[in-house]
Amino acid sequence: MYVRKRNPSIVYWLGNSLYLNITNRCSNSCYFCFRKFKDGIQTFNLKLEKDPTAEEVMEELRKIIHRKNWGEVVFCGFGEPMERLNLVLDVTRKVKKQYWKTVRVDTNGQGYLLNKGINVVRELASAGVDKVSVSLNAHNEETYNQICKPMFENAYKSVLQFIINAKIEGLETEATAVTIPEIEIAEVKKLAERLGVKFTEREYFPFFW
Repeated sequence: MYVRKRNPSIVYWLGNSLYLNITNRCSNSCYFCFRKFKDGIQTFNLKLEKDPTAEEVMEELRKIIHRKNWGEVVFCGFGEPMERLNLVLDVTRKVKKQYWKTVRVDTNGQGYLLNKGINVVRELASAGVDKVSVSLNAHNEETYNQICKPMFENAYKSVLQFIINAKIEGLETEATAVTIPEIEIAEVKKLAERLGVKFTEREYFPFFW
C-alpha cells in the first residue's frame, strides 16, 4: 500500500520544547550528523523543500504554541540557524513579545563566519535570546576539522570565540560534544570548564539500519 510522505515540518516538538526548523543549510559536514541517514526525528519530516519565511514560521508556531505550556522555543532543525540570522532575530523578538517564552539557539558556533561584520552574539542577546547551546565537539582544531569538516578556515577558533562572547553577553551558555571515538569527551569537558560554561555530553546513536 502506498503511504504518502509527511510534509516537512517547520515546527516540531520533543518533550516540553518546541523546535523551529528554519533551514537545512549548514557550514559543517559532520560525518555523524543524523540528517545524512534520516529524513527527520520521530514522526517529523525535517527535510525542507525551501527555507521558510519569518511569517511562515510564526504562522506554524501559532497553530501549536497554545497546546500546552511549553518550556522553551528552540532554533534547531536539520541546518544551522545562524545561516539565517535575520530570521532568528525577527522571530525571537516576536516570540518574546507575543508569548514570553524562553528562547534557545542550538548552533555550531560559526555565526561570526556566516555573518561577516556583525556582532552576532550581541544581536542575539538584544533580540531576547536567553540561551545558546554550542556544538563544540572537539578539544582541538585538528580533531574538529577531521570530524566536522567545516567550510571555513579557522572555524574552531571562531566557535571558541562565540562561546566566550555568549558568556560575556550574559546568555546561558553550554558547550556540547557527541560521544564518538574521535572525541575525547573528558578533554572537551575540561575545555568548557576553562571557558567557564556548562558542558553537556550528547549520546551518539549509530545508524546501521
